[in-house]
Amino acid sequence: MKVFVFFLMTLCLCSCSLFNKSEDFEVNPETVLSTLDPVHPRLMMKDADLANLKNLYETDETLQRYVSDVIEKADTCLEKAMLEHKLVGPRLLSVSRECLHRVYYMGFAWRWTGDAKYAQKTKENLLTVCAFPDWNPSHFLDTAEMSHAVGVGYDWLFSYLNETEREAIKSGLIQHGMKPGIEVYNKGGWWTKSEFNWNQVCNSGLAIGALAIAETDPKYAKIIIPNAVKSLPIALKSYSPDGVWMEGPGYWGYATRYTAYGLAAMNSALGKDFGLSGIDGLSVTGLFPIYATGPTGLYLNYADLGQRSSHKPMPCMFWLAKIYNNFFISDAEHILLEKNEAHPEHVIWYVPPSGIERAPLDLDRYFRSPVEIAVFRSAWNDPNALFVGVKGGYNQVNHGHLDLGNFEIDALGERWARDLGADNYNLPGYWDKKKGGKRWTYYRLNSQSHNVPLLGGKDQDEEAVAKFIKTGSPSFPFVALDFSTAYQEFALNSLRGVAVIGERKAVLVQDEFDLRDSCDIVWGMTTDAEIKIKEKGTAELSIKDKRLITRILSPQGAEFVVESAEKEKPEWPNKGVKRLLIRLDDAKINCRIAVLLSPVWEDGTIVETAEIKPILQW
Repeated sequence: MKVFVFFLMTLCLCSCSLFNKSEDFEVNPETVLSTLDPVHPRLMMKDADLANLKNLYETDETLQRYVSDVIEKADTCLEKAMLEHKLVGPRLLSVSRECLHRVYYMGFAWRWTGDAKYAQKTKENLLTVCAFPDWNPSHFLDTAEMSHAVGVGYDWLFSYLNETEREAIKSGLIQHGMKPGIEVYNKGGWWTKSEFNWNQVCNSGLAIGALAIAETDPKYAKIIIPNAVKSLPIALKSYSPDGVWMEGPGYWGYATRYTAYGLAAMNSALGKDFGLSGIDGLSVTGLFPIYATGPTGLYLNYADLGQRSSHKPMPCMFWLAKIYNNFFISDAEHILLEKNEAHPEHVIWYVPPSGIERAPLDLDRYFRSPVEIAVFRSAWNDPNALFVGVKGGYNQVNHGHLDLGNFEIDALGERWARDLGADNYNLPGYWDKKKGGKRWTYYRLNSQSHNVPLLGGKDQDEEAVAKFIKTGSPSFPFVALDFSTAYQEFALNSLRGVAVIGERKAVLVQDEFDLRDSCDIVWGMTTDAEIKIKEKGTAELSIKDKRLITRILSPQGAEFVVESAEKEKPEWPNKGVKRLLIRLDDAKINCRIAVLLSPVWEDGTIVETAEIKPILQW
């Protein structure tokens, strides 16, 4: 896939690279609305913005296609039945998201075409959800997303609605969204202090709702906006220093999308975002999903990402490009859109293709944060390239698994070493992540399914932390990870090194344990491949007509075995998935396991062996 890449990001954004202290985000409730635009629509896309887009549309064929995509999808929304107050497990979230989907598509279609059929159907949906008994505040994401949907719908349809309809929609927004939100702020609810996606979603959703009605009911905005501006930096600082998101690429999309919604709404309605867009890491975070995507198009999977999740278009990439003048990420988004449908926000935040060919991105990248990520590849723009991703961090991170040191590998257009992803969120105790919690009994979440060692038959310590202690150079790309706290019951020190060798044609995974006493060790890798055990210490993995050879380089005499990763319901069945294992009974005090993973390249090239030396000497 063709990829545009950009110059090293000094970014001329120095003003955006220094994290502001929390006190810099104090907002006076009495003056917060002093710059409010009193005219509707004022959220995200004002009439002047719409006019500019229509002017550009006359000559921009890319924009023409994106608008066509949105109108076509809006037409499908016209035929849908009215929404119902129906919970799935403890959540109304699917209903809130469907309402949001309809509001954006049909609301945009009405504003673009002027055809009243879109406005009429949007109005019917808004009146329906505002007549619900509640928006399920016990799971506040549901309330926040519905507040977002109704706020945007009220604002965009303001001129179409009569006074009675406006009052009915506004009343529902206040009763089901604004008042429950203020109650959470007054009580110091947990998500107001969270570092994770709930913070951005709940604060931004409420802020959008409050700004929609701020000229007639300012008391809600005067409470919600200052609270949101004070709370948001707690989560936004999680992008620091270089844009990685602790909850993984999937939740990066959710959190960053709502960051864009909230800040864009403040800027359009108030003319400012109170400095929130200047928080460290935001200006470069658009690189994270690009680097975290392998040549197969699959993400490096961690933190409850769906299985085999791929990099799909995300309109917030256009917002990031526009805000930070970084047209590499918008160009990359355009490339994804060549084979995917555009969303309304792709038009609202539209950035034309730059047409600039740029110098290649680095092949290797180390993302530093409380959850560290290392990614290596042999090439960009080659679907058959070698790709390796390695995860550090801490096991108690939100949505985390017991997976410190986990690695995934792409080569020859296939994913060979994989992560299974999340299980069903409604499983009993799924969110019980304390030490000994029910969460860790589920196969997809504990260490037994991940590409990490098991010592003494036990999972990694639930409270363990792993840090990168050494990284390599372009001539010898590697990362060394200290994950000693994951195995502290059995080992004094534990290291994992992952290196790309043989001119970036093979991967070496090496583990070293300074054991407290001899114990059983299981080295494991999860794969969709067919596995044939060959001569001693060698296995051949195959997917279609592609092959990857694995060799045990240390300890001598060790052998591979194969185990099924399939499980019984209610857990995910993992049909056809296998585990390639090395079982060491009574491993010696100083134990080293080294495994070479060598794709068989199209020209027959294969890396047969690797030099083995202590990880600290790499």
